[in-house]
Amino acid sequence: MNLIIRNATIIDPNGVHHNQKTDLKIVGKTIEKIGLNLPSEKDFEEISLENLHISKGWFESSVSLGEPGFEDRETIANGLSVAAKSGFTTIALQPNSFPVIDNQSQVRFVKEKARDNAVNLFPIGALTKSSEGNDLAELFDMKNAGAVAFGDYGKNIANANLLKIGLQYVQDFDGLVIAFSQDEKIKGNGVAHEGAVSTRLGLKGIPTLAEELVIARNLFLLEYTGGKLHIPTISTAKSVELIKEAKAKGLQVSCSVAVHHLVLTDEKLSEFDTRLKVSPPLRDEKTRKALVQGVLDGTIDMITSDHNPIDIEHKKMEYDLAKNGTIGLESAFGALLNVLPMDVIISKLTNGKGTFGIENSSITEGSSVDLTFFNPTSEWTFTKENILSKSKNSAFLGEKMIGKVYGIYNNGKLVLNNGTK
Repeated sequence: MNLIIRNATIIDPNGVHHNQKTDLKIVGKTIEKIGLNLPSEKDFEEISLENLHISKGWFESSVSLGEPGFEDRETIANGLSVAAKSGFTTIALQPNSFPVIDNQSQVRFVKEKARDNAVNLFPIGALTKSSEGNDLAELFDMKNAGAVAFGDYGKNIANANLLKIGLQYVQDFDGLVIAFSQDEKIKGNGVAHEGAVSTRLGLKGIPTLAEELVIARNLFLLEYTGGKLHIPTISTAKSVELIKEAKAKGLQVSCSVAVHHLVLTDEKLSEFDTRLKVSPPLRDEKTRKALVQGVLDGTIDMITSDHNPIDIEHKKMEYDLAKNGTIGLESAFGALLNVLPMDVIISKLTNGKGTFGIENSSITEGSSVDLTFFNPTSEWTFTKENILSKSKNSAFLGEKMIGKVYGIYNNGKLVLNNGTK
């Protein structure tokens, strides 16, 4: 389609048009012209939205969609629609479906389900067969089929030698290993951050040590093997320090933090609301501030919603028994503007593409169109009506939001919250 975008403020911290208010002329999949007061043209649709801001399309590094196997939680088709209306033009799909995405046919299946969509879907292949942590999966075959990284979602690789071999093996094709870090023995039956709140509420605690010991081990392995390692959803101050030290040594390590760990704390658990049960658990306020600082100083490379739909049967039950996970695509941007500057948020929602080997477009004349539309000043409250996912397990229900997403333009397709064109 052909499109003229009116009076848009470009947010592109490393781009030549950063903070400029201008018009954009789009022809098909290309930005043809950027300038003030562009003339209207026949067969061009025009967009003019209140306080419109645009940025490079956002990237979500951790999305679970259920399909195949758990379509009752979410489908790929609806999940991609949710991502688009939440501002994400590209997502990395976690392998925690049934069957697990641990071979080339499964990679091709999910890619085919997402074909010709406005949102780009890049599968993450399981690092081990069935994500059971015993034997490496078909990593090279999955890479050739389109997998951008390899990891077992929400599962620690207890066998250090297996992770070592994985890090060595993927170097032959410049692969990326994802290593969720939480020692299951130390975690035990814990369900909440070990601290004053868990003690007061009588909930079994998970010490920060459960995460930090594994991260330290994994960084030692990375130093020994070389290669590239991504540590997702870190949640402690010591984890930030360990990764900062590893980067100073020159190790190729990246990390992400979840939106809920930047915005919420374990003080929210007083009503035993299982929507707030996540892994790793919500930490205390001191730790939350340390994570925010880790984002600001550049140690933390990207922010993820860690979007994980869970059906009501596995959430509406006793806190100890409920599954971990929250949906987060719909609330990510509005929640983040409560704690971080807009430019930082945009950087952390776009720069992660490079880590995963995905091309990152620019907002310049002649470049391909990969854009997110939003209003950074709108204030509102997140309610059930704002949930677009099939599952409703949002940790942000009732939370104040700043900033609303209008939609995206990608792959020649315009998706707005009031419809798709």
